[in-house]
Amino acid sequence: MPGIGLAAGETLLREGAANLQRGVEAVGGRLFLTDRRLLFRSHGFNVQDGDTEIPLARIRGARPCWTRLLGVLPLAPNSLAVATDERDYRFVLFGRRQWLAAIQAQMPPVGR
Repeated sequence: MPGIGLAAGETLLREGAANLQRGVEAVGGRLFLTDRRLLFRSHGFNVQDGDTEIPLARIRGARPCWTRLLGVLPLAPNSLAVATDERDYRFVLFGRRQWLAAIQAQMPPVGR
């Protein structure tokens, strides 16, 4: 998996294995947090592959949530939901409390 291609002055803060729930598929890949964005890069062997990039300025909140089997049935409390005005993204990952704290630390203050 190639690097994420940081922009000039952009800093990588956290990286780890993750799944992104896309409909009924839990797409495997890696999640990256920089000081500017949250980026999910899927492995090439998923049915739904490709990158999902969320600029930090668009994130309205993040919270722990349950992993859902087939996108519907609650399975385990090991996911993180990241909300934007458009939609919620659900990531299954290890260390979700640390990810939550890292994302919240990078979110711009409300009212900006």
